[in-house]
Amino acid sequence: MDDLPIGPMLAVLALLILWSGLFTAIEIAQQHLLAQRTASRSSDKPVAKLSFPLSSLILCNTVCRVLVVVISTLLAIFTWAQHGVWIACLGASALLLVFADYLPRSLAMRYPDAVLALGNTLLGIPLKIVYPAAWLLNGISQLLTRPFARKINVVQQSEDEAPADRHDDHEHAASRPHPLSGIHALDNITVNDILVPRSDVDGINLDDPLEEIIEQLRHNRRTRLPVFHSDINQVEAVLNTRQIRHLLPDSSLTMEALLAASHEPYFVPESTPLQLQLLNFHKQQRRLGMVVDEYGEVLGIVTLEDILEEIVGEFESQHSLDNPHIHPQTDGRLVIEGAASIRELNKSLGWHLPSDGPKTLNGLVTEALETIPDSAVCLKIGRYRLEILETEDNRVTRVLIWHTSSVPALSKI
Repeated sequence: MDDLPIGPMLAVLALLILWSGLFTAIEIAQQHLLAQRTASRSSDKPVAKLSFPLSSLILCNTVCRVLVVVISTLLAIFTWAQHGVWIACLGASALLLVFADYLPRSLAMRYPDAVLALGNTLLGIPLKIVYPAAWLLNGISQLLTRPFARKINVVQQSEDEAPADRHDDHEHAASRPHPLSGIHALDNITVNDILVPRSDVDGINLDDPLEEIIEQLRHNRRTRLPVFHSDINQVEAVLNTRQIRHLLPDSSLTMEALLAASHEPYFVPESTPLQLQLLNFHKQQRRLGMVVDEYGEVLGIVTLEDILEEIVGEFESQHSLDNPHIHPQTDGRLVIEGAASIRELNKSLGWHLPSDGPKTLNGLVTEALETIPDSAVCLKIGRYRLEILETEDNRVTRVLIWHTSSVPALSKI
């Protein structure tokens, strides 16, 4: 280490601290702007958005900080020998806290738009290139945390297994709260519980040819649609289709007219209670919100109608089979589509399938089996028996399901 290039290493060290501070500032600016969007009105000035995945930013920030500690340690050992390790730890910690954390946070909170615009200009392309590595590491972390995830009680169906006691249903029926208590329970339900997942969201991709957009709008019956570039995470606006319907029959719709009929998107944190969100919709004069997680990733949408249905549903019959995903069979069992919402199934059938994890039946089955199941696989979740009838494109599309006490004869088949 006698020929250690101290000058170049100090320059690299300063550069790494500078980049780490920039990464931190961009992340804080994005979170600050997200909080502002939650309370923004349609007349507000549009705000900047990340043009690259947030996971890439976090990966690069972590790598920079690790390299700062490594280089600081090498320099300190070269200069102070055995005492260098402690000096490197204290020095690197102080530098990172001041110049890569506290100072960038203060600047980002004061000038969020400028910081985010600078980040998009400098880092847009490089961080998109880094994304595969970030995606791989994120997948590994999810795999490692899987054993600690909450497990659903699942067993394979046995032909000689006795059915559950019939009085379970009566006990649950007696313990159900009065419908009015469901309104007050909205404080315990968040928008994440009732959102329409992003995979099921209809939207307008501005990168599509105008002819395809017109054809899509002709067949669409929704009043409001998200408008985005390439991916719903890049949502630009929300289109009011009523304002451009008269331009569809003769294909006279232009991109300028489409954007003129759109307004700034309204973002809603996933943890917002329904009762509060109902008030926010009224206060902001909105009917549709883009639900985002803590990193600003779009999870789906929630509408005023969704919340009202949650309230009104408390007064409807708990055993209504109006759900189009439910197909009753002559033997009392039900064929249910994998895309069916678990909350909607519980409301329609008066069931108690677990709803604090996956939002759809497909997600519940996949989480329970921890794999993409083949057809004819049977499992038990609580008091419910499920048989996978059909899978398609790595998704469960049709499931035969019944309550163990409602079809007792099946246990003897």
